[in-house]
This record gives sequence, structure tokens and C-alpha cells, in this order.
Amino acid sequence: MRAVWRASRAAVKRRRPQTFVIGLVVLCSTTMVLLATALLAAASGPFDQAFAEQHGAHAVATFDRERVTDDQLAQTAHRPGVEAAAGPFAQATLDMKETWLGRAPGSLLVVGRADPAGPVDQVELLSGRWPTGPGEIVINSPHGEQGVGPLGSTLTPEGVEPLTVVGFATSISKSAGAWVTPEQVKTLHPTATQMLYRFTSAGTDAQVEAGLASATTGLPADALTDGQSHLTLRRAFSALADAYLPFMTVFGVLGLAVSVLIVGNVVSGAVVSGYRHIGVLKALGFTPNQVVAVYLTMLSVPAIAGSILGTIAGTLLADPVLKIAFAGIETGTITPTTSSWIPIACLLGMPLLVLLTALVPASRAHRLSAARAISAGSAPRTGRGLRVQRWLSRSRLPRSVSMGLGLPFTRPGRAGLTMAAIVLGVMTVTLTTGLTATMVAFGESGHGDGPRVQVYAEGPQKLTDPQLEQILRAQPGAQHVTVRGFCQVGVVGQSQTVYTDFIRTDDPSAAEQIVRGRQPAAAGEVVVGPTFLTQHGLDIGDQLTLERDGVRATVTIVGELIEGNARAMTATWQTQSTLAPDIHPTDFTVQLAPGTDPQAFIDAVKAADPQVRAATLGGNTGTTTVVGFSTVFTILLTIVTALGVFNTVLLNIRERRRDLGMLKSIGMTPRQVVTMTVASVAGLGVVGGLLGIPLGIIAHRLIVDNVGVVAFPESMKDVWHAPQLAGLALAGLAIAVLGALIPARSAARATIATVLHTE
Repeated sequence: MRAVWRASRAAVKRRRPQTFVIGLVVLCSTTMVLLATALLAAASGPFDQAFAEQHGAHAVATFDRERVTDDQLAQTAHRPGVEAAAGPFAQATLDMKETWLGRAPGSLLVVGRADPAGPVDQVELLSGRWPTGPGEIVINSPHGEQGVGPLGSTLTPEGVEPLTVVGFATSISKSAGAWVTPEQVKTLHPTATQMLYRFTSAGTDAQVEAGLASATTGLPADALTDGQSHLTLRRAFSALADAYLPFMTVFGVLGLAVSVLIVGNVVSGAVVSGYRHIGVLKALGFTPNQVVAVYLTMLSVPAIAGSILGTIAGTLLADPVLKIAFAGIETGTITPTTSSWIPIACLLGMPLLVLLTALVPASRAHRLSAARAISAGSAPRTGRGLRVQRWLSRSRLPRSVSMGLGLPFTRPGRAGLTMAAIVLGVMTVTLTTGLTATMVAFGESGHGDGPRVQVYAEGPQKLTDPQLEQILRAQPGAQHVTVRGFCQVGVVGQSQTVYTDFIRTDDPSAAEQIVRGRQPAAAGEVVVGPTFLTQHGLDIGDQLTLERDGVRATVTIVGELIEGNARAMTATWQTQSTLAPDIHPTDFTVQLAPGTDPQAFIDAVKAADPQVRAATLGGNTGTTTVVGFSTVFTILLTIVTALGVFNTVLLNIRERRRDLGMLKSIGMTPRQVVTMTVASVAGLGVVGGLLGIPLGIIAHRLIVDNVGVVAFPESMKDVWHAPQLAGLALAGLAIAVLGALIPARSAARATIATVLHTE
């Protein structure tokens, strides 16, 4: 073993450039694999992770207090199939007549709970504290944010004493809209009792229903009034997460594929180029097994170093990347993080991949005699690519170019792997370019050309709503004003309420938000998002009956928005006068002329009414997330691909150093050496670019067509133009040249004596 280790250490020192390249490729590939695996693992079940960590309720059951007692409900926690239970909790419904904390008027479900902990549905406190006395309330913020309004805000529900907000919390089970103490809820006139269950089996709707039926066996008939399954929440989460997960999944798979290709190409090439060294070792008396051990040890040194550094880099980058990738996806307070097994798997798996890849060519060298190994390692076999090289020599191309273009055919396997990596790299660049163009168009749709300012009309104001609107329209730079009021309304035949925006606008860019149909223009006309249509099984032209405070109105769906919540719709202001005449405007969106200073506009509005709250509207969060995320992964993939090309050129130069010395001795200039070397991979880059572009276009179309919460119009999908495609066609060439330039310049500077001396 000492001889094996000494020979391996000498080989590492002698092949420092190649050792460095292997270590660098393994480092970058390990980082890429770790990020890709972390994304795929997080994308496979972020809701499940959050649900498990917060001990979410498989079923949130609501019971009629007139039909069942708390003692009877407490006994249900011990029924067969019930793993854990929390409750009973008294439940009241508050009527919020006015806009509160930036939320729509409507019903607020309040539960009396002594503390946020418990065996089921552990409520996460975001800020403030849990209520401990009378008149205190904690508000549920399902997105893990405090929301609009500071601690200490006062709520004034209809028919009860005012309540002071002492905290903001979140429940992954969405078991309540707010919480108070058990003593306080008694003053809110509770009409129901809540139980939270976790079952031993709850993977399907049938299992949840069976568990709930077992828990409620023996209770009075009709005591159970409602049972919310966690699977319903999971499906609702998936509808939102599906907008992001296709992007992450595609880039994760591409990262894995490119990394495996590059590592396989680099390692197998290193072994093949070392056949001569293997033959020399055999001639010196090393056994075949010792020779293989020498080479595997030689490759393990940079592989282990690269995997350690890559694991560290990937671990440091993974959590920030996941945070960016999952921005906007509701996971309560749980931010998807890297599972502990992923760094361990990468730390052990990448060196193992290197060894397995090296075993294939090394096993062949194991069988070769010393003489055959030396001859096999000196250069590619005679006759490979001769027909292509002769055909190129008869062309009018400069001789250095024709010779370079013919080199890949002498090592078709290596050239194939290199080109495959370039294809994936160009595909990624094309996909990212298309996604960026689509998401930028999506982020700018309906926003006009200038900045936008949103003015909130809630709270005590000096100006009336009409006066405030008049002031906004009179300000210099104000082009268009959109007035919005919103509230919750019921849908006849459905249990869940729907958030309805009542809009009055003179902004023509609002039409850009309509994918199909048209804008609502008259009373009784609404537009909804794609998820609303999908989850309710509706289409344009269908009708719904809305209900609020005993007043009903039939509305017709006249258009589909680009995006929209599954529980939201947009109606005309005329519909508001029929269905919700007591609703006042909650905010005004002002479209400013290009070049207008939004801060000066805000200052002028606040001078007119200091109580008004105004802010400049930023860009679309989803656009920023997707563009930033895809750009980072594209840069990483391009670097790894360029390293693969770098290694291919380095191996070709090493194998053909005798030919290179002879060409220099008969007059080939350093510039011609660079040209020949770059041309040897330029052809692969051009072909890879031509193949990668259509694959990237197909991947782009598949992704944007399958984003569930957004219905991109055709104008946002058709982002490809001739100048852009021409630039993308050069992406493969650019990657190839980028990887080949450094070893080409090194070969050009080598003297004839130095090159021939190595022989």
C-alpha cells in the first residue's frame, strides 16, 4: 500500500493542472447537486414539512353547542383511530362591519384558547404575546406576516365590546381567524365548539372521513356541523405552490444532469489520458490491482477535496436560495430548509460517483498489457476521424481551423459528452431568457408606463372619500385613478365566502389583466382568476348568486384574469351599490405620468390630509423571485459547463502534445495553435447551441402552460424573435470558447523543446 500511495501522490503532484480541474469541477458540481437536490426535496412537500412541524390538525371539527356538551367532546379524544386531540374550544363569530387591519369587512371566527401550545395545531406566535386578560385578542396572519396595523390596534366588532390586538400568530391548520382567552370568548356569545384531531391514518379523504366518523360515534345526531380536512388545505396550498415549483423542478433536474455529465466526462477522460502512465507502472512491476488502486487514489484526492468544499458552499447557499425560491408561498412560519441528509449524501455521493465513473475505463486498463497501455495512452487510435479530417483538409478553411474541427472525431465519446453538456447549458440559457421575458411582461401588465402610488382610505380622515379622490386627480402627474372597495360575500350553494373587489377605474391598462373575455362594465358582471374557474368548475358566461346580509345578487363571469386567488373576484362599482351599499373605498391606486416623482406626489397628498397613508407600489414579487432564481442557476450551470469544455481541451492538448510539438517545429504559429484549439470545441458549441435552443423553447412553453395560478396570454408566451434567437445561437459557441481559451493560450506559449521533452 505504501508503493500505491507514493505513486498516487507523485501522480497528483505531476498533474497539478488536471488535479486542479477535477477538484474544481467536483466542487462546482457538488454545489450544484446539493442546491438541486435541496430544491427538489423542498418542492416535493413544503406543506407537509410545515404541517408536521406544527402538528397540524387532520380535521378541524365544529360542533353545535346546543346538541353536545364539552364533556362529551372530551371523550372523543380517546376513540379508536384518534392519535391526538385538542379542545374543546368555544367558538364565536364576530361581525366586522368596517375594514380592519387592512382586511375586508365580514365574519371573523374567534376561538377561546388558553395557550398556543398543545398536542394538535401548535399556533406560532409571530409578534406580541398571547392574550391573558379580558378585551385582548391575537389575530391569525396565515402568511407568516404581521399584516397591516400595529400591536395595540382596536377592533370594534358589531354587538360586542372593543378588543385590543396584543399579538399576531399563525396556524397551519387555519383553525381560527383570531384567538382570545376561554373566559373572554364567553362574552362573545359562542355558538359552536371546536375540536382538533390527528388520526392514525389520514392520507386520503376517505381515511379522514373514517377517522372523523369514529371520533364522533355516539354523539347526538347533527351535532357535527362542519369538518375541515387538512387535505383541502394541502390542495389549496398546491394551487399556489404550483406557480413556483415547475421552475424549481426544471432547474433542479438540469443541475443534476449537467453535473453528472461533466463529472463523468472529466473523470473518464482523466483515466483514458493516463493509460500511458498505467502502462509504465505495469512495466515497473505494479500488479493490475495496484495500478487501478493508484489511479483511483489519485482521482480520490481532488474528488474528496472538491466534494468537501462544494458541500460547504452548497450548504451555505441552499437556505438563502430556498428562501428566495419559496417567497410568496404560504408555509406559515416554516421556511423550507435543507434536509440534513442532503449534505451528507453529496459529501459521500460525489466521490463515489467519481470512483464509479473511473472504474469503467480503469477496468479496461486493468486488462491491458504494459505495451498496449502505453500505446493506448499516447494518442487516440489510428484511423479515428481520418475520413472527416481528409474531407475538411480539402475545404477552403484555414488549415488550423480544419484541423481543429476534425479533432472531436478522434474522441467521439468524449466529444459527445461535452456536446451534451453544452446542449443542456444552452437550453438553460434559452429557458432563462424566455422565462425572464415572460415574467417581466407579466410584472408590467396593467401597470402603465409610469410609477404607481397606492393611497389607503382607512382610519380617521379629514377628507371624505369623494374629496380625497378629487385631490388625487388634481395633483400634478396624476393620469388615472382606480378606486377599490372590498368585502366578503357568500356564494349560494357553497360553504366558503369569497373576497370581492369592487372597482371603478379610468385606467386603460387595466384591460391588460384580462386573458379571455372582457372587463366588467355593468352591474352584475365579474372577472375571476384561473384558479377560481378551475376549483369551482366554471367558465366565462356562467352565473353565480352572491349573498351578503340577506341581500342576493346574480352575477355573470365575463372575463378571466391573468392571475387571481381561488376565493376572490373583481366586480364593478355598480354591483357594489346593489350587494354592499355600505362599503366605502378602501384604497386608491394612482397611475402617474412617466418621470413623475412618486415621493413628491405622496408628500402633496399627505399635506392635504395628514391622516392618509400612501406608498409607492413596487414590482411583482413572483417576477423578482423567478428571474433572480433562474439567473443564479443559469450562471452556475454555465460555469460548470465551461469547466467541462476546459477539461476536454486540456485532455486533448495533453494527449496530442507530440503532434503539437511537430506542428510547431514545421512552422505553426502560437496564434494558429490557439485557433486550432478553440476550433476543436467551437464546432461542438455551434451544434450544441442549435440543438439547445429548440429544447429551451419547448421547456419554456411547457412551464408557462402549466403554471396553475397564472394564465399567461399568448403575447407573454411568444417572446422569441430573430435577433434574440441569433444571439442565443452563439451561446453554445461562447460557452465553448470560454472553456477553451485558457488551455489554448497555455498550449500556444509552450516551446517546442518543452513539448517534446515531456515525451
